[in-house]
Amino acid sequence: MSWQDVYQSKLTTAKDAVSYIQSGNRVVIGHAVCEPQKLVEAMVNNKEQYENVEIVHMVAMGKGEYTNPEMAPHFRHNALFVGGSTRKAVSEARADYTPCFFTEIPRLFKEEYLPVDVALVQVSRPDEHGYCSFGLSVDYTKPAAECAKVVIAEVNDQMPRTMGDSFIHISEMDHIVETSYPIIELPPPRIGEIEKAIGENCAKLVEDGSTLQLGIGAIPDAVLLFLKDKKDLGIHSEMFSDGVVELVEAGVINNKKKTLHKGKMVVTFLMGTKRLYDFVDNNPSVELYPVDYVNNPCVIMQNENIISINSCIQVDLMGQVASESIGLKQFSGVGGQVDYIRGASMARKGKSIIAIPSTASKGKVSRIAPFIDEGSAVTTSRNDVNYVVTEYGIAQLRGKSLKERGRALINIAHPDFRPMLIEEWEKRFNCKFE
Repeated sequence: MSWQDVYQSKLTTAKDAVSYIQSGNRVVIGHAVCEPQKLVEAMVNNKEQYENVEIVHMVAMGKGEYTNPEMAPHFRHNALFVGGSTRKAVSEARADYTPCFFTEIPRLFKEEYLPVDVALVQVSRPDEHGYCSFGLSVDYTKPAAECAKVVIAEVNDQMPRTMGDSFIHISEMDHIVETSYPIIELPPPRIGEIEKAIGENCAKLVEDGSTLQLGIGAIPDAVLLFLKDKKDLGIHSEMFSDGVVELVEAGVINNKKKTLHKGKMVVTFLMGTKRLYDFVDNNPSVELYPVDYVNNPCVIMQNENIISINSCIQVDLMGQVASESIGLKQFSGVGGQVDYIRGASMARKGKSIIAIPSTASKGKVSRIAPFIDEGSAVTTSRNDVNYVVTEYGIAQLRGKSLKERGRALINIAHPDFRPMLIEEWEKRFNCKFE
């Protein structure tokens, strides 16, 4: 039987496909912009068929209707990263949060800490050999499909076909639903003067030939604005967005100096606008691999001169970093921050940067604080932190004593909060701040 015949035999409707989900199943949903929207919608509409179905994923870019209060008898969400559509349910204890490093999520599936009953995924059209690409989300999505008892796939003809370890053969899918709708887009963030100042300070730490790991949001995009005079930059990152495309087109990013995957940009997922999606479609210079490879610190460290740039919610005077919770309120998740900070730390000439505005809540709260807020989780330990950057400068903490760390952080705090921080520092170290 040809793969085309196999494909035809597995075609069904979204409504019929989700009928294979059983009460008590654990369902893993494809990540971020690769959420299979038609399947999730059909599953929610079919709620009366289910009791106690566990929904597992990281960032949800869809509606997250399975977390609505009235869905409690049917679905229970287990977040591996808390997003905008699921945060309220987690904060109200109607959903759960499981702490984990991004790189370890495939292991949770493979070693059956979280056995996968059903994987709901979105893929590209099959090529001439019957292989579909996971497109913009390989990360944990591909490992989940490999571990699942049942794989239900949306084949979306608007999903980009990405290279790397990004493929699944139609023989490995149990049920296939053909769809055609635009991939979710993430609008470019607004970059203000504070973000520009932070970006300019971060760019001072980037040398020609560096390999970059960038997060998502205004600060990473602001960093890119100040890299246009750099040469031979590369990318090894859990993701990147539209700003990278401009630097590739300008010849700034060419991956020529990379010591791992030379000539290639390596990521595990992508989020951005259609410009980005068109850029990566069938582009052999961009390769996606599962997150247990891309975010493995032992892989990251093979990139000499790698610079990781991440953000956080709060840093205390010892250099402890809280990135995921505000007190006991779970705001986001660990993600890949620690993966890259440790990988960069182990790399030859590697650097890791925590980049933050000096204040929050419209200037009412200092992000550099005497103590981490009570109940907040320490995401990155003081032992791991290298650079902290704000709009007021750069603090290098590696190799510094607690006294020296505190002094360096106070010097890049907002001036309005420095007297309070100095008072705490002087009390703690029994000496005059200079």
